[in-house]
Amino acid sequence: MTEPGGSGPEVSGNVFHGPAAFQAGDHNVQVVHQHAVLTAGDVLDTAADELARVVGAQWQEEAALRRLTDPAPLPVRWRVSERKAAGRVVAATGEGAARARFGPLPGIGPTTRAGLRAGGGLAELHAVYGGLASGRLLLVGPPAAGKSATAVLLLLDALAHRAARPSATDRARVPVPVLLSLDGWDPAGESATDWAADRLSRQYTLFHGRGGRARARRLLEQGRVALFLDGLDEVTGRLRGAMVSALETAPFRLVLVSRAKEAVLTAKKARLGGALALEIQPVRPADAAEYLLDRLPAAPSPAWRALTGRLLSETSETGPGPVSAGPLADPLAAALSGPLAIALLRDVYGDDDPVDELLDAARFPTARAVENHLLDHAVAAAYTRRPGRPRPRYSARTAERALRHIAARLTAEGTRDLRWWHVPGWTSRRSWTIAVWIVAAVVCGTPGAIMAWSLSPTLLTAVVVPLGAIAGGDVIARRLARFSVPQPLSSAGWRDIFTRRTVGSGIAQWLFVGTLLCFAIPVVPLFDDTPPWWLWYLVTLPLGFSEVLVTGRGYEIVSGAPFLSLGTGRHYDPVREQYSRPSVLDTRSVGPLDVWRHHLGLRLFLGLLTGLALALYVGPIVAWSQSPLLGVMFGVTALVWTGATSGLAGNLAVATALTAVQLHYEEGTPVRLVHFLEDARRRNLLRATGPVYQFRHARLQERLALGERDAAG
Repeated sequence: MTEPGGSGPEVSGNVFHGPAAFQAGDHNVQVVHQHAVLTAGDVLDTAADELARVVGAQWQEEAALRRLTDPAPLPVRWRVSERKAAGRVVAATGEGAARARFGPLPGIGPTTRAGLRAGGGLAELHAVYGGLASGRLLLVGPPAAGKSATAVLLLLDALAHRAARPSATDRARVPVPVLLSLDGWDPAGESATDWAADRLSRQYTLFHGRGGRARARRLLEQGRVALFLDGLDEVTGRLRGAMVSALETAPFRLVLVSRAKEAVLTAKKARLGGALALEIQPVRPADAAEYLLDRLPAAPSPAWRALTGRLLSETSETGPGPVSAGPLADPLAAALSGPLAIALLRDVYGDDDPVDELLDAARFPTARAVENHLLDHAVAAAYTRRPGRPRPRYSARTAERALRHIAARLTAEGTRDLRWWHVPGWTSRRSWTIAVWIVAAVVCGTPGAIMAWSLSPTLLTAVVVPLGAIAGGDVIARRLARFSVPQPLSSAGWRDIFTRRTVGSGIAQWLFVGTLLCFAIPVVPLFDDTPPWWLWYLVTLPLGFSEVLVTGRGYEIVSGAPFLSLGTGRHYDPVREQYSRPSVLDTRSVGPLDVWRHHLGLRLFLGLLTGLALALYVGPIVAWSQSPLLGVMFGVTALVWTGATSGLAGNLAVATALTAVQLHYEEGTPVRLVHFLEDARRRNLLRATGPVYQFRHARLQERLALGERDAAG
């Protein structure tokens, strides 16, 4: 892709440049690849199409993990909310107004008050979203009503609608829906557009590199992206009002998700102009019964027949209307009026399990008792071996203990977001800092001590060198104990650092400097014996390596390395932005595991390569001018010290891994903590929202945290 005003080079055949067949129920995205020459006018079209592909793949996977579309979604029902969470409906529909703020999307008619009266399901919800003149939709409901799940299903429908447009012109008029959480936004410091552009540039590699953030901002400003914002109810009251006020003038369509209570409280201070508040309705007992029966054998067990029969009888008693007329009298039916409890029921009880025990009114007198019972058994059920499912890597006891500790930590911090790079703050760092200090002093100081003693075997050397090693180990340990990075991801992977332009620049500098020395050294002799030409290409190879890093997104790795850090300062940012644009082939969303792999694998390995580069820089010269043994000792010393400071010190993944070991001995959590978190996500106990984990529902976190407090008491 090229920026406006660019020459429009040919793009590889793997660039998305055409319609995609998007089938929500089949969990697949079909991409049409073709060669194309991009002009300035095509840049945003191609960026939007590529973003749609990546967002679709991201949320298809997440929806499958949450089991939202397997084999079919639980019916979603909504009505216009009667709560005071928004203004008049006519302000949202724009009926009678001279001009609507947003025109209907292609293939969708305008949303009217008459069409809203009866409420509807998921298909009608998408029609409201696409035809709403104000472009401001507020999804509200009580806890565990399925608001976030509804937002995900609506997003998939919006992507399918966009992909089904027959012409590129129509697709350009349909915004790409992107689901973000509202954490980390300070409306007083940046506008909604700036914040969203920054989040897009962090979360999607499409917007990394040169002009990525500016490209994301243009998509937002032109309404080519629609934001689905979750978690309004999870921020403080004053901040909620500031966010709503800042979203007032946002130039893009909005879908805001919040608990009803917090939405009403926010509206008393700041009301989103033109917003239409739709309230997610309880699941009807008949829908719950049909959903469960679709996931059972053709001839269910007597226990399951008894339970589904109770739900169907509750439906006949309350009537066939869209929702029950009032609160359900039966505790089980009342508990299963929310999608969370329905999903938990199927997770906890197998086909032959005694699910009819939930019908015992003495054991489960209230809906809350039923829900608490399901929550208390959710972890054990997820880690119980079942036919057709992968064997659990962890025991149910270990998983329960770990998740309780994590839930208690998050609850104490007043957050639902689990950022693995904050884990090192959960324990005292003193023990493993001392361990790193000792190991660094021994490993890094030994080569230097041997070299110094071979050069000058004196008492002064025997005293000074160990003291220097101890001081250096302390520096490494202290650097490793610093945790001030809000989201520690400077690149998305190898292709984001080693782009064609950065590699080309590094090779060019290496060849230029090596060739220059080959011609300059004989003219200005510095050695008694002129070194061979290959030596200069060998010792200048590290300069080419450092050029690759400083012109790309790996400049922080060599920032402290002698001779290799030229160009790592802020003044070099314009050059970096020009050279570090990743390939579109590598476009993807960035999840928690990507951030972990980036730091533990990529940054650690590149740090060791930096040490090797410095060793190649000084070792051969010393070996040629002094002695091979001395050159080897200089090289090894440079390798271990520079590798430790560049790859180990300040590496948050290393700090997290060390903390995980400490937590294992103190709390009994798994040693490979991040892998455990990803496994819990695969088992639908956690979910991923961008680069952070969350419990699948706030109620699960609350219940696990309560269990941790009870165990501690």
